[in-house]
Amino acid sequence: MTLPPWLEQIPGEQPYPLVFVTVSGAHLYGFPSADSDVDLRGVHVLPVEEVVGLRVGEATIDRSWVRSGVEVDLVTHDLLKFCGLLLRRNGYVLEQLLSPLVVASSPVHEELVALAPGLVTRNHGHHYLGFARTQWRLYGRTGELKPLLYTFRVLATGIHLMRTGLLEADLTRLFAYGPAYLPELVEAKKEAEHAPAPALAASCSAEKDVARLTAELEQAMADSGLPEAATVGADVHDLVVRTRLS
Repeated sequence: MTLPPWLEQIPGEQPYPLVFVTVSGAHLYGFPSADSDVDLRGVHVLPVEEVVGLRVGEATIDRSWVRSGVEVDLVTHDLLKFCGLLLRRNGYVLEQLLSPLVVASSPVHEELVALAPGLVTRNHGHHYLGFARTQWRLYGRTGELKPLLYTFRVLATGIHLMRTGLLEADLTRLFAYGPAYLPELVEAKKEAEHAPAPALAASCSAEKDVARLTAELEQAMADSGLPEAATVGADVHDLVVRTRLS
């Protein structure tokens, strides 16, 4: 995939210091289209006076703009909010933290990445099951290829996470979990972000394959040896305090 070279300039244009910025969305998931926007996600650090004073800074900053013909969507959370989400069963923020498409990093980012194995829980499976149901319903309403691929992606990511404890968000690395026609769907997605899903062969059924993967994820959760809750809460607390006070 090709990402704009000017992405590295964006962190320096933000109002607060950034712990990290990574690329999420279709580029991370392995099926960007020619007209896909670039989804940037990250963490900023509010100064102490905007945390303990009367004028509280923005816990979440969300902005979109177009640069050189490319739509950019940037969302950052303050470190405290982000770490609170990390300690729940939130697969979104875990994927953002561990995205290999890094635009900006820092020692705090590296510490969080090192703590990531202790953040993974059996209950992350609920996140992926819920996300899959939402995307499958959206596919049923629109017939678009994007939510169909999202459905397969989150189910495969969830199964892999439950079985191995490792997070892999790129669908092209998870083809073994899905039906044989997944590479064909990924190839079709390159043409346009909101294209309709192509017709499948008569012998193929997305509905049956989604049902099978859903059952596999539910079973993988039941069989998983992952803990029920994060085991590094005290370490994350310490990191937030040290970072804020510094």
